[in-house]
Amino acid sequence: MDKLTVLSLEQALSLSYATQRFVHLGWRVIRIEATPTGKRLPGDPNRYVGKVDDEAGESDRHAYFVGPNVGKEAISLNLKDERGREVLRRLVAELPADVFACNTLPRRYEELGIDYDTLRAANPGLIWAGLSAMGPDYPDAPGYDPALQAMTGYMDVTGDPEGPPMLCGVPFVDLKAGDEVFANVCLALAEKAQSGRGSRIDVSMAQAAASWLVTTIPLLDLGYDASEVRRSGNEHREFVPVNVYPTSDGHAYLAIGNDVQWARLVAVDAFAPLGSPARETNEGRCGQRESIHKEIGAITRGFTTVEIVELLATKGLVVAPIRTVPQVCETAPIRDVLLTTEAPDGRSVRLPPPSVEQEHVVSCGRRLPYAPNYAQDTDSVLAEAGFAAGDIEGLKEAGIVA
Repeated sequence: MDKLTVLSLEQALSLSYATQRFVHLGWRVIRIEATPTGKRLPGDPNRYVGKVDDEAGESDRHAYFVGPNVGKEAISLNLKDERGREVLRRLVAELPADVFACNTLPRRYEELGIDYDTLRAANPGLIWAGLSAMGPDYPDAPGYDPALQAMTGYMDVTGDPEGPPMLCGVPFVDLKAGDEVFANVCLALAEKAQSGRGSRIDVSMAQAAASWLVTTIPLLDLGYDASEVRRSGNEHREFVPVNVYPTSDGHAYLAIGNDVQWARLVAVDAFAPLGSPARETNEGRCGQRESIHKEIGAITRGFTTVEIVELLATKGLVVAPIRTVPQVCETAPIRDVLLTTEAPDGRSVRLPPPSVEQEHVVSCGRRLPYAPNYAQDTDSVLAEAGFAAGDIEGLKEAGIVA
């Protein structure tokens, strides 16, 4: 596929993550940020979240901002002014942009001149993608991952059944919605290859999150009481035994997903005492859930994590150590596919791998340019779109660009 150009009016995580996936393909991503207003810090608020090395002068590239923004360009633009909106239309037409994306409140689309009809008039083949909390039918709803985890049921099904509702350890609603932007832009490009027409995409974070409730929502109409469709801790709601078990130096996760695997487990000498005719079926084991968990825990405590994983993995069972994030970075399947970037002071910074191997990241040695400073590419991008140096200076003096 040709290397495409994405203009993205983005802030926070969800859309930044989506466009990071385009970077992995080798596409050009130009993030648009607002010009300074009042005493507010300029640009994406996420620029100022997390630790920062003040000695390196990186006051607008704090730690939380770097990961989802490596390999991008950054420009500033005041879209509250008609002159700024005219600049955007010219960029869309003259670069030209293949994709425009935004994660602004839908009620502001027309006000800022970023609505599909306006930008399509400048570039009829444009793929337009809007990401919001609940889609354009709810134009004023803000989208924050924790609130969406709460409202779409995820907190109610996460955590200890005797404890409070819990957030997931990563902002997965943000990430799931970002993946939907990526996937639907790719689908729109495939459709454009056949029809020659651009298209509009609206991604609702709430709907994207609810689409993952495939193992819970159907249960409500298939004989389950609502009280059964709630938190189950580390256990599986249907299969036994599936749980976290203690070892002499930590924990291991064991998942027995069918009766054949159970037979393999009790064929291991250490676990043979677990076997009984009543437990040969998953239905029978569900009736003895608590006692089975206790018995397995008593056995696994006699092994180190490495020992129990090696013992059961050799029998074809699904077992895994519970690793920390630093340990994950050193795990063979992950260590060799991590991406990196170089901080301004020369430090090598590890990044997550692409979700699927991409030719571009392999060809660049898995190393991507560091996240951009605020507005660092404004002059060069505007010049590319045909703005003369004097015009750019005039826009700066008028506060249209920074």
